[in-house]
Amino acid sequence: MKKELKIGVIGAGRIGKLHASNLATRVPGAKLTAISDVNKKYAQELAASLGVASVYDNYADLLADPNVDAVFICSSTDTHSEISIAAAKAGKHIFCEKPIDHDIKKIKSVLDIVEKSGVRYQVGFNRRFDRNFRRVKEAVKKGEVGQVRVIKITSRDPAPPPVEYIKVSGGIYADMTIHDFDMMRYLSGSEVTEVSAVGTCLVDPAIGKAGDVDTCVITLRFANGTLGVIDNCRQSSYGYDQRVEVFGSKGQIIADNETANNTVVYSEKGVNREKPLHFFLERYNDAYILEAKEFVDACLKKKNPSVGAFDGLQPVLIALAAQESSDKEGVPVKVKS
Repeated sequence: MKKELKIGVIGAGRIGKLHASNLATRVPGAKLTAISDVNKKYAQELAASLGVASVYDNYADLLADPNVDAVFICSSTDTHSEISIAAAKAGKHIFCEKPIDHDIKKIKSVLDIVEKSGVRYQVGFNRRFDRNFRRVKEAVKKGEVGQVRVIKITSRDPAPPPVEYIKVSGGIYADMTIHDFDMMRYLSGSEVTEVSAVGTCLVDPAIGKAGDVDTCVITLRFANGTLGVIDNCRQSSYGYDQRVEVFGSKGQIIADNETANNTVVYSEKGVNREKPLHFFLERYNDAYILEAKEFVDACLKKKNPSVGAFDGLQPVLIALAAQESSDKEGVPVKVKS
């Protein structure tokens, strides 16, 4: 078995910097050997900070590098499927940030080429690697809550992204809620069959003018009979709100927000605790490291990661059904296969 996986990172933006730093310093068995970005200056700056020698402004050149065994695709969403296909054809193992694409045909093309090529493929649904959510999954799997009846997920950002981002994001269901759709599949162990969604603009009218909503509630029906409820908002005044609740015939399990510390101050003025961590980089830092470790381990041991290309397809199908339902003001929509 190989003891080292040589990795190239494609995309030197915020998420690319995060993964590159983790791979270079926190993931055993990983060796960061190359970085690519269409803006070569960004790639050069990131490479210099991490001691990486090979820098490219064209991902095709990185894929041709014999000193690269695998790639982390951290570029813009509209390039994910294209680069995935090229990387698979080049025989490189692939870690791809979510989503693979917004186009179902393109995602299925990726699934097809990945299967034919035999490379390992992992999708970046990092929340599956959060220690709290994994404990919830364990409780469900072991039957601690009995027959699962309702799963609730709250996911609220501290502030909305720029409107220019909203315009190219694919919409709140395909962008923000896609993590929650994946978490619903993960926790339930079942596939979503029907979606009802309603959305509105309560944060910023400019988001509505861009053709999206900033606040929404989604209900899900699963093949095993479980029901799911998700509430999302692009703005939360108290920080990054990430909570999960699973209710069953024997009880329930709740994963609350992470805070900077778990102290509680009691005084005559009231009882106070810390606010939730501010954003996803703080909230899910350990999860990003764990997902990278799983990918490297899977490639070195020649086994499939737990979050494969099929897991990249299903949340997009749910998101499309949610968008259709929202457009129809909450009319239930079946999830297509």
